[in-house]
Amino acid sequence: MDQFNATRRKLLALGGAALGASMLPGTAFATLSTPRPRILTLSNLNTGESIKAQFFDGKGYIQEELAKLNHFFRDYRSNKIKTIDTSLFDQLYRLQGLLGTRKPVQLISGYRSVDTNKELRAHSRGVAKNSYHTKGQAMDFHIEGISLSNVRKAALSMRAGGVGYYPSSNFVHIDTGPVRHW
Repeated sequence: MDQFNATRRKLLALGGAALGASMLPGTAFATLSTPRPRILTLSNLNTGESIKAQFFDGKGYIQEELAKLNHFFRDYRSNKIKTIDTSLFDQLYRLQGLLGTRKPVQLISGYRSVDTNKELRAHSRGVAKNSYHTKGQAMDFHIEGISLSNVRKAALSMRAGGVGYYPSSNFVHIDTGPVRHW
């Protein structure tokens, strides 16, 4: 009887795992499970800079490319650089896969120093005191040619962190914090 229950539990667990995997969108599941290079193409709307970075080679992160992305995501107001959470880059790559695009991501805000965040907070109610931007774990952006509502829907479907929707300011916020949305 114990062996029957153990076998039954294994089958139920496998069935649950298969069901969960089948609920993932095919593209998102493939980007998670298939070792392949990950490339991001971005434009920084504040600095005018553009970058195309292969930050993952299919086996591991490429430190030189991550350093370029960290610089690209810097606080342009104070010219301070912080190491950006690689999960944010992975999230963005997966998001593009879900949306079926490799069009440039238009970065509005990446890393923000604590001082910059305080300054922005003094002028806007929409800036969090302990923003994930100050931790190198958030970005505000839109994607050329993709409706903002579709970007939001795809980001929410990933359940990978915070998702903020700011249609009047034309951007979506994603971060690597707890799953939540506003």
